[in-house]
Amino acid sequence: MSTTILIGAQWGDEGKGKIIDVLTERADWVVRAQGGNNAGHTVEIGAEKFVLHLVPSGILTSGKRCVIGNGVVLDPVALVEEIRGVEARGIAVAGRLFISDRAHVVFPYHCMLDAQGEARRAKGDQIGTTQRGIGPAYADKAARFGLRMGDLVDPEFPVLLKSRVEEKNRVLAAMGAPVVAYDEVLAATRQALATLRPLVCDTVPLLHAAVERGERILFEGAQGIMLDLDFGTYPFVTSSSAGSGGACTGSGVPPNRMDRVVGVLKAYTTRVGEGPFPTELNDAAGEDLRRLGREFGATTGRPRRCGWFDAVVARHAVMTCGVDEWALTKLDVLDTLATLNICTAYELDGRRIAHFPANVREVARCRPVYEELPGWQASTRQVARFADLPENAKRYIARLEQVTGVPVGILSLGPRREQTLILNEDA
Repeated sequence: MSTTILIGAQWGDEGKGKIIDVLTERADWVVRAQGGNNAGHTVEIGAEKFVLHLVPSGILTSGKRCVIGNGVVLDPVALVEEIRGVEARGIAVAGRLFISDRAHVVFPYHCMLDAQGEARRAKGDQIGTTQRGIGPAYADKAARFGLRMGDLVDPEFPVLLKSRVEEKNRVLAAMGAPVVAYDEVLAATRQALATLRPLVCDTVPLLHAAVERGERILFEGAQGIMLDLDFGTYPFVTSSSAGSGGACTGSGVPPNRMDRVVGVLKAYTTRVGEGPFPTELNDAAGEDLRRLGREFGATTGRPRRCGWFDAVVARHAVMTCGVDEWALTKLDVLDTLATLNICTAYELDGRRIAHFPANVREVARCRPVYEELPGWQASTRQVARFADLPENAKRYIARLEQVTGVPVGILSLGPRREQTLILNEDA
């Protein structure tokens, strides 16, 4: 298959970085189409650990070309720091990374507005934003007040930037917040451009030419469908389209050129930030999952909230993203547990429902309906064939397939590349 979209099928942090890294071996291009440096993809190669925020994970595989698409909001200073960090570890970027001239830019005033907006929210209404300026940058995009990478290389850029800084400083001053210095923002952006200018281009014809040549393109999703602006737990969501549709609008490659959607799921469920989480475990079991799974955010370092596998969430991902197969991660985290639970439905105000409600107040009232399965209490980390998994592990996977209606095509049994089983050879 020449075009594959990979999406997070929970609240992000499902292990997309590792799965992208594995699938990159069979790809020619890796494309980021939404989000910004509020997302972190972790990849472990041998003894080395990489955490990437803006650069597609495909950059870690020699010979692969990477695109930051028009749907991404991009902090140029942060991107340069990331590029230098990658290059310092002996990985070439020049000639392999392309940045859409339509991608919107995150400036320091976006970060300041992000922090001010979060601080002013009432307790209980806070989003848990990373304060990287992502929401305000997308808001400017929708308000048609943003600046794009193509604007940065335009001779009129200083004038365009000055008008934005003046407007945003009026807003910041009205909030009683510090303002930004135009000269400093201009100088920092120009310094970043010295590195980025050769990488900026119109990536739409670039990708379409690759499609026409039959080259394999992998679309690297950020966050997860439950953080999607439309289909997530709004307003406790990100500011972009984290589902499969975002790969199209964020890259310029249309739906009729897409072949397959791979949804990444943990064998349990986690969430970072605020918002309802029906299967959350606020007990010793939740602490065990956090400890065993090393559940701390790659971008913020915040401890993740942990809970049992939620099939209602998974089915929501299937409906909204058209998932063809699962990449199931962190099965090994469950190795020592005697019993496991799968949430198959919710109880809401005395009635049983099988779908995920749109209203977050209803979601907060949902109580999970659990099905208990026996654990396998044996290590899976060294297993090299599906047939060699403990029988109860195979039963657990089979039950997840039954309650979600989608087969598992990729199985991750640890953080490293080699700890992966490809069950669907067409992957």
